[in-house]
Amino acid sequence: MKKIFGIAILTVLMACNQAEKKSDEKTDSTTTKTSDKTSTVVIEDEKKAKIFADYVQLKNALVESDSAEAQKLASALQKSLTDYEGCETTASIAEKIAGTNNLEFQRKDFTALSMDLIAFIKSSPIKSGVIYVQHCPMANKGDGGDWLSTEKEIKNPYYGSEMLECGRVTEEIKKI
Repeated sequence: MKKIFGIAILTVLMACNQAEKKSDEKTDSTTTKTSDKTSTVVIEDEKKAKIFADYVQLKNALVESDSAEAQKLASALQKSLTDYEGCETTASIAEKIAGTNNLEFQRKDFTALSMDLIAFIKSSPIKSGVIYVQHCPMANKGDGGDWLSTEKEIKNPYYGSEMLECGRVTEEIKKI
């Protein structure tokens, strides 16, 4: 029984390491490797750009495991989403994150928030820069979780420093 448990733990740890290696190995022939750089993203619609900027700040607070800052930033994101017609449901998710200082609950709600915002941002014309859709297969008790980032380097908002680099880039959103 101990062997099986040991193998399971080893497999989980290797999954994150393999996912990280795969994301570094993928390179686009039209761009240089930017794993340590932040992409400056310019979105045509100013309201959408504000929503995205607020989202990235919230994601960064979750990476830092700062629940108080996440509350504050989720409140700002909620306001930005409320100001954009059709985003009322997504604004209510941001409100839930702003309404608790429990980091575990914030991260759980961040999954639903991210799913909505990934679809929202994909429909937004981008003038310049790259937005990375990233995925952690271990988030949400193994169900996985996605998020948006301006960096190719993985900084996991679902685990923070516990598993900072667990994940991979699944998609790049950029000017067409």
